Amino acid sequence: MSRLDDAYAGRRVLVTGHTGFKGAWLSLWLHHLGAEVVGYADGIPTEPSAFDLLDLGGIVDHHQGDVRDRGRLAAVIDATRPEVVFHLAAQADVRASVADPIDDATVNVLGTIRILEGARRSGARKVVLASSGGTLYGDPAPALLPLDESVAHRPESPYGGSKSAAGTYLRVYESLYGLSWTELALANVYGPRQDPHGEAGVVAIFAGRLLAGEPCTVYGTGGQTRDFVFVDDVVEAFIAAADTGDGCLFNIGTGVESSVNDLYSTMASTIGGPSEPGRAPARHGELERSALDPGHAAQVLGWRPTTDLAEGVRRTIDWFRQSGR
Repeated sequence: MSRLDDAYAGRRVLVTGHTGFKGAWLSLWLHHLGAEVVGYADGIPTEPSAFDLLDLGGIVDHHQGDVRDRGRLAAVIDATRPEVVFHLAAQADVRASVADPIDDATVNVLGTIRILEGARRSGARKVVLASSGGTLYGDPAPALLPLDESVAHRPESPYGGSKSAAGTYLRVYESLYGLSWTELALANVYGPRQDPHGEAGVVAIFAGRLLAGEPCTVYGTGGQTRDFVFVDDVVEAFIAAADTGDGCLFNIGTGVESSVNDLYSTMASTIGGPSEPGRAPARHGELERSALDPGHAAQVLGWRPTTDLAEGVRRTIDWFRQSGR
């Protein structure tokens, strides 16, 4: 982060979802860069990331509230008047979106509109939206992998649909009100402090279970691929997007496909565990293959991932071992 040192000195920013894994890391780095960080989330810190990062006094001005709560959200944004809003709060569980698409849409679509309204009214300069690369594009032809931003959006779950709609509203607010925006389509983000008991984050889930001597489950064949991108690299992309890349969607990934089977084998051999995981049927709405081409982000944001999967997994496992979690 040395190239970004002091870039945020004296600037006020809002991070929604700051008690989650990615939001907590982003909040910490923004604080280190000199920003005044306002956080808005629907509960007190509950993940390991939040316990370690946000309990430290003075890092985040924490406000509790739901992004769907117009009165509460408006009051916080009006009172704090951030220059940039980093919108990471979301309903991010694909299976939950299939089970209850209305709830998914109210959080991810209506909540985003509430954020845009607050940003517009308070005079914020820009909104940076966290989106989901795999679910935006659906399961395209393998020949298109790694996907660039020209690939059509064909979401195959309500979650993917709601994130696509949220991105559309960024463009609407730019057209109507001149509100600047950047949308980051994230690959599978992983790293230290991720919740090993959550629905997302297979690296953390495998690490937590293997270190505890518990069995891991691979859904489907395990041949499905994902693009795993380290959290420090993702945070750098958010920070870069605050001051450049206006009006653009960027894929934030490595461009490399890794199968779930290969990931499990690597982690089991590193930690010590059964050579074969448990198996379960494929989960409805999940993708078969995914990888995102980061070339556009390199050209415009000056961003490239610098942590390969082997190094990122090692650092994640080391944190789990040292933390006792």
